[in-house]
Formats: sequence, C-alpha cells, structure tokens
Amino acid sequence: MAQKTAPYGTWSSPITADALVQSSITLLDVLLDPVNRKFYHLESRPPEGGRVVIVETLAKKDVFGGGWDATTKVHEYGGGPAAVFDGTVYFSNKPDGRVYSVAAGAEPKAVTPGGQPYRYADFSVHPVHKHLVAAILEDHTIDESESVVNKLVVINAKTQSLTTIASGADFYAAPRFSPDGAHVAYQEWNHPDMPWQRSAVHVFAFSLEDDKIALKDDKRFAWDDREVSVGFPVWIDAENLVFLTDESGSVNPWTYSVSSKQAARLLASPLNEDFALPAFRLGWSPYAVLDAEKKTILFSALKGGRNVLYFFNPETKALVPVDSPFVEINAIRAVDAKTLVFEAKSTRAPSAIIKLTVTDTSTPHMTTTYEVLKSSMESLPFPDSIISQPESLTLGTESEPVYAILYLPTNPDYSGPSDPAEKPPCVVNAHGGPTSMVGQGLNWTKQYFTSRGWAWLDVDYGGSGGYDRKYIERLNGAWGVADITDIAGAAQALAAQGRIDGARTAMRGASAGGFATLAVLSHPTLQRAFAAGMSLYGISDLTRLAQAGTHKFQSRYMDRLVGGRVEQIPEVYAARSPINNVQNIRSPLLGTEDKVVPPEQAAVIEKKILEQGGHVEKIMLEGEGHGLVKAASIKLALESERGFYERVFHIGG
Repeated sequence: MAQKTAPYGTWSSPITADALVQSSITLLDVLLDPVNRKFYHLESRPPEGGRVVIVETLAKKDVFGGGWDATTKVHEYGGGPAAVFDGTVYFSNKPDGRVYSVAAGAEPKAVTPGGQPYRYADFSVHPVHKHLVAAILEDHTIDESESVVNKLVVINAKTQSLTTIASGADFYAAPRFSPDGAHVAYQEWNHPDMPWQRSAVHVFAFSLEDDKIALKDDKRFAWDDREVSVGFPVWIDAENLVFLTDESGSVNPWTYSVSSKQAARLLASPLNEDFALPAFRLGWSPYAVLDAEKKTILFSALKGGRNVLYFFNPETKALVPVDSPFVEINAIRAVDAKTLVFEAKSTRAPSAIIKLTVTDTSTPHMTTTYEVLKSSMESLPFPDSIISQPESLTLGTESEPVYAILYLPTNPDYSGPSDPAEKPPCVVNAHGGPTSMVGQGLNWTKQYFTSRGWAWLDVDYGGSGGYDRKYIERLNGAWGVADITDIAGAAQALAAQGRIDGARTAMRGASAGGFATLAVLSHPTLQRAFAAGMSLYGISDLTRLAQAGTHKFQSRYMDRLVGGRVEQIPEVYAARSPINNVQNIRSPLLGTEDKVVPPEQAAVIEKKILEQGGHVEKIMLEGEGHGLVKAASIKLALESERGFYERVFHIGG
C-alpha cells in the first residue's frame, strides 16, 4: 500500500489510549525463592485500580486472590513490598499496612500486629530461623514528616511480635542476612542527605539465644571525611559481602571479608559507569551472584543512558561484556550459575519478565539466549515498523554536556507531510526526581505521539542520575536554574538544527519534571522555547512546599537542591517558585491526592494564572497519588494532554 502524506501531528494511529490501558500491566519486581529456586513477579493492574499482585511466573498463578494488594508506602515511593523463602511469600498489604505470609493453596495470614500505623518494606528472611523476617518499619503514629520514625526490625512470624535491631538513624534500607544467618548487613543515612549523597553500610554478627536476638561486632563502611554513598549490599557467601559506592566518582562495587574485616574495590580499577541509579525506591536489585563458590557476579551498569550487562571474573577482577538486546534492566535474580531472571525493556519491546541464559563464556562478549516469560502487553497488534527508535544526543558544551534522547515521527502508513519544509511539532519531556533519568526502553506513551507525527525529546538535564556523581551535583544549589536552562537549551538546539518545529514545541513533566515545566514557562526568557506545557502534580511554590512540609524521605531534599533551608534563603525559594511569575504559563495542571506534592499547589497556581488572564486548563483525577495507576486516569490524562496540544497548535482543524 502506498504511503500517504499528511501534516505532522494529524496522522492516524492504531495506538490509542484505550488499547494501552486495556492491554497493559506494570511489571514492578522479580522475587526468587533461594531454597527451591522458583521465581515470582509483581504486576500492577490498571483495570483493577492499580492493585499489585504477586504471580508465580512459570505457573502463571496469582499467589493470592482479590482484595489483597502487595504495596508498601514506606518513603511514600515504596518498593520492596515482598520476599519469598522456602515456599512462603511475605508481603505488605496496602489496605491495612500489615505484613502477611502465604503458602501455596492457603489464605494469607497476618504476621505483624494489627491496629498500628506502621508501614513495612524491604524484607529478608533468616535462612535458619525461617520465622524471622528483617524489615524496614516506618512508624506514622504522629503522621508528620518530622515525627515519622524509621527503624530496622525483625518480625517474628510465629508471635506477630517485633524486635528492633537498629534505630536512631533517620533512614534504613536493604537489610540482608548472610547465607548462614550469622550476619546481617544494611544501609542507613541521615537528614539532610539522600542515600545517593551520603550513606553507610553496617555489618553485624547476628544471633538468636533463648528467643532473644542479639547483634554485635558492628563494622561500618563510610567515608566520613567526604560525601560518599554506600549501599546495595549483597552477600556472595557467608564470608564475603559486596556493596556499591561512588567513592571514585561513579557507583562501583566493593567487597568486604568477614574474617579479615577488610574492604577493597572489587574491580582492578574503577570504571566510569554507574552500577546503580539513585535509590528512590526500596528493594532494587541491580546485580546478582551467579555462582557463590566461584564468586561470579552479573552486574548491570549504565552506559550512555542505557543498561549494559557485565560478568565479573574474580580471577582477573575484570568485567566481561554480556550480549543483551535490553536497554533497561531491573530486579536481577540469579536462578543458577548460567540463568538469570529480571524485568527489562528493549527499544522495540515493552517491559517483560526475561529469562537470560549464558550460552558461551569463552568469547570476548559472553553470548546469551533469552526468553520472554511475561510481557506487560500481551496482545497489541501494532506493527514493529510503527515504533520510533531512540537517538541519543549529547548537547550543551564539552565542559558541561547535556544528554537527551530524540524520537522522530514514525508511522509506516505515512511518508511525511506534503510540504517538505514542515517540521514536526515536539513534546519535550522532563523526568521527575529530579535525581532520576529517562529510560530508553519502549514506552507506548511516546509512541502514541510519534505515531501521529510528533517528535518526542527526553532531556536528562544536569542533576540526572546514571551519568556519575559530578553530573548529579550540577544541580546542587541550582534546582530551577541549571535544569530548566538545559531543557530549554536542548529544545532550542533541535529547533535551530531544523529537526523540530520550534513554534510548536510543548514541554511536559511530572512531579519535579512538572516543576521544571512551570519554571520554564514562567521564566522571562526561557519560556520562549515553548508554546505550551503540561505539568502533572508539579510544584509551583517552593516556599509553601518547604514550610508546609512534604513526606519525611524528601523533607530535606531541597536543602541541597536549592542551596539551604527556606529560613536561611527565603529570597531564593521565592525567586525560583513559578507561582511568583505566572504571566506566560499556558499549561493544564493535573491535581492528585498526593503526599509528595500537595494538590493545593495546582489550585493556587491555577487561580493566579486566571487572575492574570492566562490560559490554563485543569484535570482533576480522583483517588490517585504520586503517579497514575488507574486505567481511567491514565486514559483521561493521555487524551487530555494530546487534545490540549492540538488546540494550542491548531493541529487537525
């Protein structure tokens, strides 16, 4: 069939909002039973209100029935809501916050006390005393950020009792028992730092005597003379622990010996690649031990904004690249010495649970085969030729590069517009965090636009994770300045190159990306880079946010980002708050029920824009939090965003 011509932005596409929400789930994590080697995955189901279900992957069987939801809100962002050991699954249940255990064919039963405002996450089951489960406990008895208490506890599943094994620090993460149960490792950090800024890992000897838990012989790993992050502890065997630290400037692996009490770099020399992203969520697993006896490890690292895999050879201390078609890899679990299961995306396939098998270890690049065990989208009849491929760009200057990813209009039914001089309208996306990054795996929201003749530009502005510590620190004291300069500059550079239509460029973002959108559109000069914008649960008033407070995990985040507390530099907070310069904002605002960005921020800025005669549209989505999980909300937000851009740019009529 001959290709058609039509103006950019007006192309017909089979990628509809209905098709995306009806056919999709979100794959969140992979669990491995270290005893029987069975593996499970967690999936969020939008048609069920975003309920998270644990599924035995190969059996394709839900672990529990309706009414149960394996979700935790520790740190508000959650993560690590479940663990499995010897056929028993432990999970945090969203409706009541309690932890439950469930075995095959049985109903879940509570293992933590009821009637308490507690949240639990990041579980580790003791390998000998299997009724003991280490966990992060977040106590909301006084539900204000400065009064929430975090500690590390051991749950006794037999008695529904709790024993505190670490307290006093502001935050804890990643409790991990050694394979013999004789030691426990965990991460901790304190305000005003985030875990990727300054943190420590502890290792204690663990014992149980007369039903009493005892910890002794604390070994602490930290660089107290400078800001260094230490985290992601994983035991190779009963003797050796691996952890990740950015002491070299990039997040690299180190190892610790229990007997010698010595720690050292795992690699022969540091590698200028990050082996993990900043940990906004608990339970992340960016690497796994393949063979404890041989001490071989499979690592995932970030290179050019994409995940790559490495096999660690302990004899040479070298990393051997592993062939993989995937660009986003998460939740790595080793089934045996040659088999791994993880959640991943390629640039042409959506998120899936993948089984990767190493077939040849003798080549310079280890060869593999892989099998898709579960796709997040089972039956979408979209042709492969409709998928726009990411193009990695390095913009900015040599001394201060800016990383971006461009997706051009792609649809096999269209050759382009009839006017060869026409350039595509463009959606410029700012990620959240702000210390996060944009993945390059297939994302159907982007394809929803590119298949209709839009370009899409993701900007990993200065401050983004995944590129090294120096790149993250570019945002220190410069939030609302460096990020928005990078984003606007990237859009202007692409327009100057003639790759996008600068007069039909919209900026959008969620949370911190929503703040960046509002900040750009209210800036006296940078707003010229965009003709419209959309802010999803974005921050409009830094002063109000700082004074009213956000959740505990991020309550001191702005100290570093803005350059001090609001009492110290009120004029900086005021100057960088979009609400104080709203005359050029033309963005619909998405208000949600949210403890990260209070929903009144959207209402206040909407009122001020209307008072000044500006153009603003608002979508209120009931029952949502920091992110959209319900099918109806996802559909409404996507269709409303596209419709807004089309009205502003006079596309299609």
